[in-house]
Amino acid sequence: MSDTPDPLRSLFQQAGQDGVRRARPAPVAYVAERGRRTHRRRLAVAVAGLCLVAGTGGAAALTLLPQAPAPAPPAVVPSPAPPVPLPQDRSPSQGPTEGPSPGWTSPPPTTDGSTPPDAPTTRPPTPARTTPGAA
Repeated sequence: MSDTPDPLRSLFQQAGQDGVRRARPAPVAYVAERGRRTHRRRLAVAVAGLCLVAGTGGAAALTLLPQAPAPAPPAVVPSPAPPVPLPQDRSPSQGPTEGPSPGWTSPPPTTDGSTPPDAPTTRPPTPARTTPGAA
């Protein structure tokens, strides 16, 4: 390169020297506040990352854990319901004409063996419950 003076180069050098003379360090309070802000940001990012990792890990663990098995059917077939006792006004020699529904009695048969259609059905009286120790 040639040693001829470059006017642009000398202007840049003058601007740099002027900047060095005017440069002052930033106040300590400003630098400390920037450091605190940076620390808070980094801490917030770390906490958010930990929460994300913990939540994802917990969800993955719940899906991978074995679920409770479905209840197994009973090993023995339940026995049938006990037979319904006959009402007291019928003799055991008469066969039932139709199976009564549980808790209801049918009206007494007429002389020809059929039940009248307008005869009401009645519910048997319920026994009174007693409490042990009650006087």
